[in-house]
Amino acid sequence: MTVEKTSVLVLDCAEPLELAEFYAALLNAEVRIGNDPDFVEIVGNAGVRLAIRRDLGYAPPSWPRPEDSQQAHLRVLVAHADMDEAEREAVGLGARPVDTKDNGGPRDVRIYSDPAGHSFSLAVDQGPPQSAAQRPL
Repeated sequence: MTVEKTSVLVLDCAEPLELAEFYAALLNAEVRIGNDPDFVEIVGNAGVRLAIRRDLGYAPPSWPRPEDSQQAHLRVLVAHADMDEAEREAVGLGARPVDTKDNGGPRDVRIYSDPAGHSFSLAVDQGPPQSAAQRPL
């Protein structure tokens, strides 16, 4: 029997509560603070689960500059019709656009950095993934 598992992406930063509040507002989720004030979780509907951990020596990634890799990023899925509004929300909450080379017209993926410097993207939700058997030939 396989043991049931779940996962949570953990982002490091200097101020976990501030970053948790940013993502909770962006994802329409709630902040949950447990016994450890240096570890804060964000939990929301539709399976949203993210955690923020204090790292006293935190330095944000320098991506997209080539000297450092991107490390990891969060992809936030939205309906195509909601992309512009989602972008206004993210920027209004403190996100900074990163990918500005093609700002004209509709785009299916838009890249930002959060207030602590982590990259994340808003991307058009293409719907549930199809298995190989469901894909048209």
